[in-house]
Amino acid sequence: MIDVQRLRVLRAVAEHGSFNRAATALRLTPSAVSQHVAALERSLGTRVVERSTRGVTLTPAGHIMVGAAESVAAELTHARREVDRLGTGRTQFTVATFTSGGRLLLPGALARLTAAHPGTVVHVREAEPEEALRLVRQGAVDAAVAYHFDGPLPGEPGRRTPVEWTALLADPLHMVLPEAHPLAGRRALDIAELAEEPWVLGCLKTEAYLRRYADRAGFTPEVRGTTTDYFFACSLVAAGLGVSLIPSIALAPPPPGVRVVPVSPPGPARHIGVAVPRGRGDHPYVTTLVGALRDEAAAVRTIVPPCPVI
Repeated sequence: MIDVQRLRVLRAVAEHGSFNRAATALRLTPSAVSQHVAALERSLGTRVVERSTRGVTLTPAGHIMVGAAESVAAELTHARREVDRLGTGRTQFTVATFTSGGRLLLPGALARLTAAHPGTVVHVREAEPEEALRLVRQGAVDAAVAYHFDGPLPGEPGRRTPVEWTALLADPLHMVLPEAHPLAGRRALDIAELAEEPWVLGCLKTEAYLRRYADRAGFTPEVRGTTTDYFFACSLVAAGLGVSLIPSIALAPPPPGVRVVPVSPPGPARHIGVAVPRGRGDHPYVTTLVGALRDEAAAVRTIVPPCPVI
């Protein structure tokens, strides 16, 4: 029999990368954490972590057990909510979301959820995709609107993960220029054409993406503005501080003082979807929310600017 507490300790070690930090988070001593992990390894007959001066890393067996720990935690959280519902007659439903996606997709979807299931108490948590997906895996939220950039869907392809992902829409990144910029009337732009321009960034993920594309084009972008808000970034572009690379749904409707120009294909894009705990996809509340989000995503496609706004 595998001890649930030992799984909880291993999950904390994986999350924090060291016994000391895991001990602090769990309010245990590092020695107690080490003993829990050692006992788990004895019960399994194999190592679950590799210890080094740089910290702790999971072995393949450790990755499997952390996945099991997250599934167990999610099931226990779900069970607790069901017990609470029996006592109060009300269902608590929590959704995590990133800001721009939540702004356009969630209001209508949540209105349909509460209309279809009266008495549901809905909670919304703002969270970036990495955190949101972690919350889903741990059962801390019932669903998460998240995104990933070009590449595989969240999780490891070909391997069972504790998250079910439903794609909603592709969200291409567009160039945003001051309205008087000489290239503002173009139908499309290659990022390399703006190599000499100063840049304004709307989030750290966009910065990493921009630098990757700029490196392919052979230049290093000069960054003059860094924000975590796309609307603020657009206002800086309108003021002439630089140009920016911003997802389409953050440009609906287009802000004043700027021009939106698509990136020449193949352009960068982020892929928006909804994640739910594996095995919960057929839950009535989840089914209602995912269906509503699909409808909202279809409507958003008619709002996002598909060509230059001039």
